[in-house]
Amino acid sequence: MFDLTKHNTNLKTEIIAGFTTFLTMVYIIVVNPVVLSDAGVPFAQVFTATIIATVIGTLWMALFANYPIAIAPGMGLNAYFAYSVVGSHGNISYEVAFSAVFVAGILFVILSLTPFRSKLIEAIPENLKHGITAGIGLFIAFIGLRLTGIIQAHPQNLVALGDLHSPSAVLTLIGLAVTLVLMSLGVNGALFLGMVITGVIAYFTGQLKFDKGFVSVPSLPEGLVVANPLTAIGDVIHYGLYAVVFSFLLVTIFDTTGTMIGVAQQAGLMKGKTMPRAREALLSDSIATTIGAMFGTSPTSAYIESSSGVAAGGRTGITALTVAILFVLSAFFGPLVGAVSGIAAITAPALIIVGSLMMGSIARIQWDQLDEAFPAFLIILSMPLTSSIATGIALGFISYPLLKITRGKWREVHPLVYIFAVLFFYQLAFLPH
Repeated sequence: MFDLTKHNTNLKTEIIAGFTTFLTMVYIIVVNPVVLSDAGVPFAQVFTATIIATVIGTLWMALFANYPIAIAPGMGLNAYFAYSVVGSHGNISYEVAFSAVFVAGILFVILSLTPFRSKLIEAIPENLKHGITAGIGLFIAFIGLRLTGIIQAHPQNLVALGDLHSPSAVLTLIGLAVTLVLMSLGVNGALFLGMVITGVIAYFTGQLKFDKGFVSVPSLPEGLVVANPLTAIGDVIHYGLYAVVFSFLLVTIFDTTGTMIGVAQQAGLMKGKTMPRAREALLSDSIATTIGAMFGTSPTSAYIESSSGVAAGGRTGITALTVAILFVLSAFFGPLVGAVSGIAAITAPALIIVGSLMMGSIARIQWDQLDEAFPAFLIILSMPLTSSIATGIALGFISYPLLKITRGKWREVHPLVYIFAVLFFYQLAFLPH
């Protein structure tokens, strides 16, 4: 079913890769409830809903698409939900906002059942794909450095070197050194072992504590937030949330598509311009978004942290299956998982190293051709600077056809690229982002 031999891997490697991906993305079950609770959603509701959406989407990816890619609520999308949608547009409640997410999810499923999304992957120019991969890598590394205080905000230059004597920075640098040594020695599962060793150091230095115990029972205090599809559609129409639905849909499509391309290329799973089993893979996040909205969480997306599992050797759905099982178990260990995921220095070394590995795609960009190179450069530059994968992709899609037209090469551009260039321009110019 998983074709381990075909993908030149084995069960042990896949499980270790799953553990690695899980540890680099498990922070979402703590961070997502914190963000959405600012919109009034009960913390316990979002905690459980986050796990439900993650497990459903990742299981679908594992069993039907056989990719080592995990699905979970997207960070940028939860912030948009909490701080831009709820309270605006007629002072709408979080329940109404979840109706918009649900409707976007339904439209997402319909699009995923058509050849549209798979054709989109084929339509994306090669140099933009390489730019997306490298941009995501730089974004991952930036996140790791920022969360641990190695770099920090600066009033003039925006970013600057942080306090390297802080416990978080010191622990990160130690973990980074340990992990790099293990990788240099060719140790299997070096990223995972590096996190384990860093976690042990954090515990014995007093940075990692378990004040709230280890076990708790998951709950859904609100039950189903969206129980009736017709009511959800009615809410969207009544409050005129068309722009909100469009924003959720557009951003999710390109966050997920871009991330899937990046991870699949990193794993060597792309077949030329095509992504095998693309429809099955793309259905995973649309189904997870729809069901997640019903229980009370923002739209899901393919997770860039899946690259850490790929770097650890993950090549099949067993990696994703392992992630899903671990998320199920984490539902009963909220305090324990919260304590570990609350120490950014434990997972940051993996993010930084994976970022460096993904940056290798830069070598495949045609830098001697301005109309190919500049859009890719714009993607790479803007993803970390705007903290948005979707914005980077948008700027690349807008600039690529413009440069091709000025060079008289407009026939080389796929019609879908023109369509989405217009849509992206409209979104950046007139819609919240």
